[in-house]
Amino acid sequence: MKSAKTNNNSLYGYRCEYCEGTVRPKKVEQEAFKHKKGFIILEDVVIGVCDACGARYYSADILHAVNDIANGTKPFERIEKIPVAHLSPP
Repeated sequence: MKSAKTNNNSLYGYRCEYCEGTVRPKKVEQEAFKHKKGFIILEDVVIGVCDACGARYYSADILHAVNDIANGTKPFERIEKIPVAHLSPP
């Protein structure tokens, strides 16, 4: 999970750290985050996405919200069930 630059003027438009692409804002319907206490899904959130390789970047505000929700200091709207399967080697 990469954190975007914190200055609002430089939140987007900078060079991707993995390629020669440019990080652009993109509104996504759902973005899942793995946290030490489980998974958090944010809906209708704007993140940074590289226009060449698709690497995703998150503002400090988004990462703090994920942490606060996981720790119970920020309320969430609902709980979703996620299917889990164990695949044994053939």
